[in-house]
Amino acid sequence: MSAPALTARRVADHGHDAGAPTVSLDHEARFLRRKVLPLDDGRSVLVDLSQTTSLNHGDVLICEDGTEVRVAAAAEPLLAVTGDLVRLAWHIGNRHTPCQVEAERLLIRRDHVMRDMLGRLGATVEEVTAPFRPEGGAYGHGRTHGHDHSHAHGPEGHNHAHPHSHSHD
Repeated sequence: MSAPALTARRVADHGHDAGAPTVSLDHEARFLRRKVLPLDDGRSVLVDLSQTTSLNHGDVLICEDGTEVRVAAAAEPLLAVTGDLVRLAWHIGNRHTPCQVEAERLLIRRDHVMRDMLGRLGATVEEVTAPFRPEGGAYGHGRTHGHDHSHAHGPEGHNHAHPHSHSHD
């Protein structure tokens, strides 16, 4: 990969450019501080954040030249869990396993130990490949490290509301 043409040092929870290039990253790759990433349009971006940050599907990297780069959750190998979802979610959470909660199923990363345990609990477990967007922590955004959702939009400012504000106390 040649030297990146773009450098991103900030993250926002939304963007303004519907045609922005996208970087697709699996769950582990969305936890980063400094790395060169390939974009879907063939370019690359150097992500150089001030601290390790948990990026979420839909976040936007803000490049120094104003270019926005959308972050997308890449498809990865998962287990789809169905059955008594409340009980199964409790057991998954009790093991501090990242989990995507949907109305009809739970999604977790493939793990034979978890698969065996869930089977013993009466769950139906199926291997799937899908984007993984697990729930964030109860005390903040994402994993253990969040990111700042405040950002500037040039000298004219930014006047629309941010309905997804998060406390990082």
